[in-house]
Amino acid sequence: MKLIDCHTHLHDFEETEISEIIHRAKLANVAAIITAGTTIESSANAINLSKSYDHVFPGVGIHPNELNESFSEKTTTQILELASNDEVIMISEIGLEFRENSPDRAVQYKAFRRQIGIARELSLPIVFHCRGAYEDTIRVLKEERAFEVGGAMHYFQADQIIANQLIDLGFYVSLGRPLSRIDELQEVTLNIPINRILIETDSFPQPFKKYRENWTEPRHTLDVANEISCIKNIDIEEVASITSHNTLQMLKNPIKLKHHFDSVFHYSGT
Repeated sequence: MKLIDCHTHLHDFEETEISEIIHRAKLANVAAIITAGTTIESSANAINLSKSYDHVFPGVGIHPNELNESFSEKTTTQILELASNDEVIMISEIGLEFRENSPDRAVQYKAFRRQIGIARELSLPIVFHCRGAYEDTIRVLKEERAFEVGGAMHYFQADQIIANQLIDLGFYVSLGRPLSRIDELQEVTLNIPINRILIETDSFPQPFKKYRENWTEPRHTLDVANEISCIKNIDIEEVASITSHNTLQMLKNPIKLKHHFDSVFHYSGT
């Protein structure tokens, strides 16, 4: 059984911890980890980390909460240069967040649209954040023809209507640990086809938790897979196989894939 954690921020952990985090993930059958940038600096760090570990793969992008007063041409060029690195397999983490203290919405729209444009230019999928902006996100995805490169809404916690709209556009739904505690999300998951589901942990350092052992790590990908297995009454090995295949299908440009995917998942590019 081999799992893929399709969304983490592994590069944000202390460097001295990362090898042990990866080791614990391997023990939990996690064979590949995707680490997503949220700023120019963290995107570069994600790329650098991937060069040290064969089964860590980077995404680059600017998170909506990390936007400043503008999204300049210089920033666009920097993201394009990072995304052009052969290590990079997706544009992530990008998206929209509409909360009281979130950055200006006009800037968020601009950044989201431009980064989708970069994804289309480079034929890379997008993995995107959405909070309080579901209808706006769907609209931008349509207007910018993001479905041409595909991708996934990460840490999905929306309703069945949004899930259906994403699937109709050809996107995947990425599920994380909230699945174990949100009854409504379990009901939605029951109705999402297994061939449109990805698994993630959204791992990042969590010093706000009292005990270090309670931090979410890539090893918890197995917990999410088990939850999906129970909800859908599907064998855990089948959940692992299908969701891993889904991730590889999303990453449809084989030029951007490392030999690790071929050897572990026997990926044929079809």
